[in-house]
Amino acid sequence: MNVGTIDRIIRVIVGLALIAIVFIGPKTPWGWIGLVPLLTAGIGFCPLYRIIGLNTGAGPKS
Repeated sequence: MNVGTIDRIIRVIVGLALIAIVFIGPKTPWGWIGLVPLLTAGIGFCPLYRIIGLNTGAGPKS
C-alpha cells in the first residue's frame, strides 16, 4: 500500500466528479478516466507512486 487515507479520500472525490461529467456535465466519454483514481483508492496502491518513489500510506516503502 502506498496510498494514505487522505489521499484515498481525495481520489474518491476526484474520481466521482470525473465520472459525473459523463452523465450530467458536458457528457464526454473522457469522464470515464475517473475510474483510475477510484480503482487506486480502492486497492490502496498507485503504480505511478511506485515509479516516482512516493508513499503517502503508512506501510513501508518497497
